[in-house]
Amino acid sequence: MPTYEYECLSCGNHFDAFQKMSDSHLDKCVQCKGSVRRIVSGGSGLIFKGSGFYITDYAKGKAKKTETATPPKKSTTSKAPKASSPKDK
Repeated sequence: MPTYEYECLSCGNHFDAFQKMSDSHLDKCVQCKGSVRRIVSGGSGLIFKGSGFYITDYAKGKAKKTETATPPKKSTTSKAPKASSPKDK
């Protein structure tokens, strides 16, 4: 529900009203019961949270390259002779 800002035409009082968009505009001041007008305000800024709101998230054709170090493949057959260990003797 939005917050609307009002100004009294009689006493100059500024006040805010938290109303539904479907509610009718206020017509009386909360202090002096005089006529009021609704002030058009800038409102609050948009806040984007979470992923998907950055230009890099929507870039086409620029897939992120993740470089991972892959260990060298170990061969199942060894061509070099085994080194003899002291236990083998």
